[in-house]
Amino acid sequence: MLRWSVIFFVIAIIAAIFGFGGIAEGAADIAKILFFIFLALFVIAILFGASIFRR
Repeated sequence: MLRWSVIFFVIAIIAAIFGFGGIAEGAADIAKILFFIFLALFVIAILFGASIFRR
């Protein structure tokens, strides 16, 4: 999921360089959403992983 976030971020940068503001904004929004989903899943995985090792 982090890979997709980086891909959309790169698409947003390239679109912004070429002047496609709407496409750049959309790709940046998608990248942000995917990054926060990844971050939430990562924290949940760490919490559950830590609880498994405490048993």
